[in-house]
Amino acid sequence: MTKLLLTLHVLAAIVAVGPVTVAASMFPPAARRAGEGESAVGTLRLLHRICRLYSAAGVAVPAFGFATAAAMGVLGSGWLIASITLTAVAAGLLIAFVLPRQDEILGQLDGGGAVERSGTVRLAMFTGLFNLLWATVTVLMIVRPGSTTGA
Repeated sequence: MTKLLLTLHVLAAIVAVGPVTVAASMFPPAARRAGEGESAVGTLRLLHRICRLYSAAGVAVPAFGFATAAAMGVLGSGWLIASITLTAVAAGLLIAFVLPRQDEILGQLDGGGAVERSGTVRLAMFTGLFNLLWATVTVLMIVRPGSTTGA
């Protein structure tokens, strides 16, 4: 059962978090080019939709993660607690800063306004932090300080 839960956890991370990290990273530069035409705005809408839908699906990642950790008996491990904390911070960044800023930029473009570079730079910063947190969680999941796998 542990192998099945771990497989589902890893697949959920790849399928759900991967598209969010890529689409969120593509959004700020695409927003800077949005003044070039309607197709650029369409691209932004698509990237934002990918971020919203796949972030909702991303709830499966910690769900399967908790189930896997419980099955492995490692719920109290420091590396896991650090991973949970970083995952919560990453989710908070996505919910509080990345998705709302994407909404704001789309609202500016829909209203016929121009996108300020400072807004896209801030969005890129929050997106970069989100991606860095997920990369750190991934490393913690692979290395697992104190593990007996020899890694």
